[in-house]
Amino acid sequence: MQRVMWASIAGLCLVALSACVTKWEREDDVDRPMSWGELIALKAPPPQRDALPYGGNAPQQYGELRLPAGRGPHPLAILIHGGCWGAAYDIGYMRPLAAAMNTLGFATWLIEYRRVGGNDGGGWPTTFTDVGLAADYVRVLADYYPVDASRVIAVGHSAGGQLALWLAARRRMPEDSPLHVDNPLPIHGVVGLAAITDLESYRIGPRESCHRMVDEVVGGEPEHVPGRYSQLSPSALLPLGVAQWFVHGAYDSIVPPETLALYADRARRAGDSVVIHTDPAGGHFDVVAPQGPTWDSLVVILNNALLRMPPAGGVRPTSR
Repeated sequence: MQRVMWASIAGLCLVALSACVTKWEREDDVDRPMSWGELIALKAPPPQRDALPYGGNAPQQYGELRLPAGRGPHPLAILIHGGCWGAAYDIGYMRPLAAAMNTLGFATWLIEYRRVGGNDGGGWPTTFTDVGLAADYVRVLADYYPVDASRVIAVGHSAGGQLALWLAARRRMPEDSPLHVDNPLPIHGVVGLAAITDLESYRIGPRESCHRMVDEVVGGEPEHVPGRYSQLSPSALLPLGVAQWFVHGAYDSIVPPETLALYADRARRAGDSVVIHTDPAGGHFDVVAPQGPTWDSLVVILNNALLRMPPAGGVRPTSR
């Protein structure tokens, strides 16, 4: 009964979505993956409230909270953008997805964080401590807004996929690590969109792509800082102990799909639940666009994530 209800809601949401997010239409008739320019051309309404700082004094330490219709408390998705962990890319391109997920009943917490390059001050450990602070701030949000801090998933694109997977394993950080915190916010599932899953292997690749940024964000090569890779790379943290869903384009040249297949095999052998949807015509950016066949698959995934969460009205973690 519950599955039928969510399927009906999803159908209504797809209709409602057309009113709030601009559609992408190809300028030609060629069946090809979406480009970066086409992705950032999508528009979405602004969040219902101003950007909310989650800690510290850095201008990048903020998030955008969007709420669905209804009284709540609503399950919440932490959205983490990609862009090679680099300062040249920000949360803007994921706003349409954040708005679209509201139509499925999710509150969305789209977070910014310090990245590498420029004067952002990101890298080890600040990029990762920022993401952790933003996640733990959900407990504070739950004190003031109708969100349920006991029903949280993480959704990340590309480098943000690595960060979303890391969030799920954050409870396992060594006590002497700068990434360690007591009682991190529990994550009940991860959705990886063209996610980077193995830092040590991904760093070896074309220098003009994201591969070269791994050493910068980690702060060194594996032989020099092996402990950092073991604390940050999702493949080194298996099993994560949460359900994981992945959407990946068959023509993704930035994060090749075969890297995900290797990770999924290791994760399943370690005991994790892993589901992969491959878009046979998609690339690196189609997976973030809330429209088309890939979005239809993501709707099903997000509804499944809802069904695997604790029951609504469960015990809510208290803010610290």
